[in-house]
Formats: sequence, C-alpha cells, structure tokens
Amino acid sequence: MLGKGRIAALGFQHVLAMYAGAVIVPLLIGGALGFTSAQMTYLVSIDIFMCGIATLLQLTMNRFFGIGLPVVLGCAVQAIAPIILIGEQYGIGAIYGSIIVSGIFVVLIAPFFSMVVRFFPPVVTGSVVTIIGLTLIPVAINNLAGGQSAADFGSLYNLGLGFGTLFVIILVYRFGRGFSKAIAVLIGLVAGSIFAAIYRGISVQPVVDAPMFHMPTPFYFGMPTFNWAAILTMILIALVSMVESTGVYFALSDITKRKLEKSDLTKGYRAEGLAIILGGVFNTFPYTAYSQNVGLVQLSGIKTRKVIYVTAGILIVLGLLPKVGAVTTIIPTPVLGGAMVAMFGMVVAQGIKMLGKVNFASQENLLIIACSVGVGLGVTVVPDLFKVLPDFIQLFTSNGIVAGSITAIVLNIIFNIIPHRKEKEVVEPARIDF
Repeated sequence: MLGKGRIAALGFQHVLAMYAGAVIVPLLIGGALGFTSAQMTYLVSIDIFMCGIATLLQLTMNRFFGIGLPVVLGCAVQAIAPIILIGEQYGIGAIYGSIIVSGIFVVLIAPFFSMVVRFFPPVVTGSVVTIIGLTLIPVAINNLAGGQSAADFGSLYNLGLGFGTLFVIILVYRFGRGFSKAIAVLIGLVAGSIFAAIYRGISVQPVVDAPMFHMPTPFYFGMPTFNWAAILTMILIALVSMVESTGVYFALSDITKRKLEKSDLTKGYRAEGLAIILGGVFNTFPYTAYSQNVGLVQLSGIKTRKVIYVTAGILIVLGLLPKVGAVTTIIPTPVLGGAMVAMFGMVVAQGIKMLGKVNFASQENLLIIACSVGVGLGVTVVPDLFKVLPDFIQLFTSNGIVAGSITAIVLNIIFNIIPHRKEKEVVEPARIDF
C-alpha cells in the first residue's frame, strides 16, 4: 500500500519527466511567431494547465471517453513545425481553427480508426516523423546561434552557450542513472541558464510582471479562423499522433497486464480528441500520450492511476500560477537552441526507429521512404516549387510535411494495399530446329 507522501513524490517525478518536453513546445512556437513576454507567459501557463486537464480526460473512465491507463498527456512535439508554418502563412487564428477541427475529426474517427490505421504502417508514420524532425533542425540551429534576427548571431558566446547546454545534456545521458536521464533536457536548460545568469545576467522582469494567479481564458489570442490547408495539415499530424498513442496504450497495457478491447482504444482516442479541441479553445496545442512517462511507470514498477492523478493535479495548479510559467520564458535563446538540437534530433531518431520495423528487403518500401522524405524536404527547402499550380492543389503541396505525408500514404496504397499480381518470369525451353 502506497502512502500519501510516496504517491505525491511519484506524481511529481512524472511532472519532472514530461515538463521540459511540454514547456518547450509553447516556447518554440511563441518565440518563432514573435509573441510578447506577457503572451509567452500565458502560453506556457495555459499549456501546463491543459496538460493536466488532458491527462484527467484519459484517466477518467466512462462510456464515452477515457482509456483508464496510467498515461500522461502533453503537447505533441511533431506539431511544432506545422503550427509555426500555419502561423506565419495564415495567422494565429488559423492555428487554433485547424486544431479545433482536427480534434473534432479525431473524436469522429475514433470508432473507425482501426480501419484507417492500415493506411499508416511504420513505413508511412516513420517517414512522416522523420520529415517532421528534419524540418525542425534548422529552427534549432538558428536558435543555438542566438536567433535568426539577433545582432550577435553566431557569436562565440552564443555558440558556447548553445553547445555547452547540449554537452551537459549528453553528459547526463552518458553518466546519469535512471530518473536523471529522463530529465536530462531539463538539467541542461537549468545549467545553461545558470551559466548565462552568472556570465551576462538574465532579466527576471517577465517573472516580476507576471501575476500570481490567473484563470484560463477561451480564445485569448482571438477567434479562430478556418483555412483548408491548415486544417489538412493538423489532421495529418493528429493521425500520426493517434498511431503513436496506440503504441503507448499497448505498452502500458502490457506493463499493467490489462487486455485492451477495441472499445478501450476508441475511448482513448476520443479523450485525445477532446483534449485537442480544448487546446484549440484555450489557445494551446494538440495533445498526445507521452512515451517518456511510460518509461517511468516501467522503471518505478508503480502502475496505479493514483500517481498520475497527482501528476495531473500538480500540472493544473502550476498552470494557474503564471509566475511559474514566466520562469521558463527567461531562458536564453542559445540555451533553448542547444536543447532543441537534442530534442528535435530525437524526433528524427524516433522516425528512424519507427522505420526500423519496415521490411527493407522490399524495394517498394525503400521507394516509399525515398520519395516521401525527398518530396517533404524538397518542398520545405523550396516552398515556391508549386506556386504556378491552382490554389486547390497548393493546399496539398505548399507544406513540406503535408506533401511528404501524402506522398507516403499514396505510395503505400499503390505498393502495399492495392492487390496486384507480381509478374513471374516464364522461362521457355529453347527450341532446336533441325
């Protein structure tokens, strides 16, 4: 029987394991879109708050939603690049309009996802996640150098701070044990920020200006707008997240020795869809099951949902205290950049890991990967590639992630789903004429 003190400690451990991953999503998006300090503080705080709400939706079991496993939900890292692109091209309103619609889509498709998932085997999802990670790397490198518009871009100080942060993360991964590895990124961010504070100082004005308490405000950044290209992008990201979450569900079912039925998966998907809708309403981001917390469940051997309820409660309380959120907004840009290199590189590594399940003896699978990654990166590097085509077609070609994803899906259908007869070479005996 676990005591209250141990349950609280284990719950806080789960918060630490997912905190850096959850917080870095609003930091990157808000920084890329030029949010003010006050806006960034709200964005980080409401994100933490909604992580708690999203986790509660999954923990709660009823007839409509909630898978009832010890799962923690946080912001989907794979959504960062698409959201930044949507914000730059169509505005903030389009970000939240597309998130809301994608959430509704997830809720509606939840009972039928088992039929749709066949279109998203590892060769597709692995290619998509790899593309997402690769498109994020330039963002990380720009931040490591100080930010693209910084006057001291690429200075020795910025490079030293960025690579120093990355080096600390690597050291923690190399020599750390157990839980310390789970919070290696957080340790790196703290170490880099402390060095920057000692060497040049850090302004704590955003923390001073932040209120002690606030309430979540629907549509804080304005009313949502709806753009088909943005909506399609977020739906694709939601589908990829559903595939990843499915892996988390089955991993936890194996750890907890609980057999999952189709109805359980449906309720799990619905809970994620509801969380995504609420994310759009309260101006945060899409949510997905966090695999790093699965590792903690395995590591600790504590499988009760009570611990995760505590985790959700802590996240909700922290999200109502803007000064806590404001602390993360004062992290220097090069420090964030150093952490981003590791995190976004891990997204690429996760994509490659997913591709590891693919049968590489099949030339068709190799072609799917080659073409989808090639098209995705090509459109990202040369976004005007298809500008002469009609606007409707550009909905599918203006974004490298969408273009690469659609390429992978279509080629997988052609090569692996549509029945086709392989031609057999018929060797006829040689004719000998006398």
